[in-house]
Amino acid sequence: MKGDPLDKVIKAALVSDEEFSTTLRDVMRHDLRISIRELSSMSGIAQSSLYKIVHGQRSPNLSTLRAIIGAMKKIVQSPQGEFIGLIAARPVLDVIQERNALVDGKKVTVREYPVHTMEEAIIGALRAEREGAIAIVCAPIVSSVIEQIVSVPVATIIPRESVQRAIELAARKAWI
Repeated sequence: MKGDPLDKVIKAALVSDEEFSTTLRDVMRHDLRISIRELSSMSGIAQSSLYKIVHGQRSPNLSTLRAIIGAMKKIVQSPQGEFIGLIAARPVLDVIQERNALVDGKKVTVREYPVHTMEEAIIGALRAEREGAIAIVCAPIVSSVIEQIVSVPVATIIPRESVQRAIELAARKAWI
């Protein structure tokens, strides 16, 4: 399949519901290589709703279409500058105020990868690396495994330290 995945999905949405569901399914499978679960996590749309949309059993409303396109943009757009992949459960991500950090005079963006299981954390780390993360920040329970499978530096969130410090540590490791 050639062409921009976002363009394919948007154009298909303008043709028909059937074309949209077929194109979305193909783009997810072949271009983005993501599951319904992953798109659900990134878009905030329930897995059951996405399943129905992808299989032509439901038409997306405008806000759902926007959420799908927004999640896809996060996946396909090349990063604007360097970014740190932050892999954590949604409650941890919700308390983070800043999505950008200034570390040793360099700007670094924080890109979130919400997860609920260890398996999702490993997949999130692989996705972050594939998308160009210069480093990864994650919980101690998965950091040793993630360090073994990615080639970028990994920093661990330690409860007594802030997430911001872990992001700064990851950025410094990446720039060594």
